[in-house]
Amino acid sequence: MDYQVLVEKALEAKKHAMPTYSNFFVGAALLTEDGKIYTGCNVENSSYSLTICAERTAIFKAVSEGERKFKAIAVAADTEDFCSPCGACRQIISDICHDIDIILTNNKKEMKVVLTSDLLPFAFTDSDLKHTH
Repeated sequence: MDYQVLVEKALEAKKHAMPTYSNFFVGAALLTEDGKIYTGCNVENSSYSLTICAERTAIFKAVSEGERKFKAIAVAADTEDFCSPCGACRQIISDICHDIDIILTNNKKEMKVVLTSDLLPFAFTDSDLKHTH
């Protein structure tokens, strides 16, 4: 699949965002290995820690539908520079999606593709839990 299609889906998802406090609209589109796309947007809450990012919304939607194998995720925001996942989303992407392509985009629809491991080197994973004493 052309990643431009994934970026367009992320841009569409961004329109549904509910950034009540930050006014920072974000959309994400997650591509499964078998070609399905799950979208998500950020949803903010007055108790800020209960806010959920677009990337985690898309991932949790896919997982709740039984998906377990992923190829790529696109992240779109109204930014001049490329919008990158926050630390919490990087950890979730690493744990659930593993080392997939992350398509960063900006308000000019330019794309930059990086791997999860580029954004979260030395990630803490389930293999680390198996090495406890």
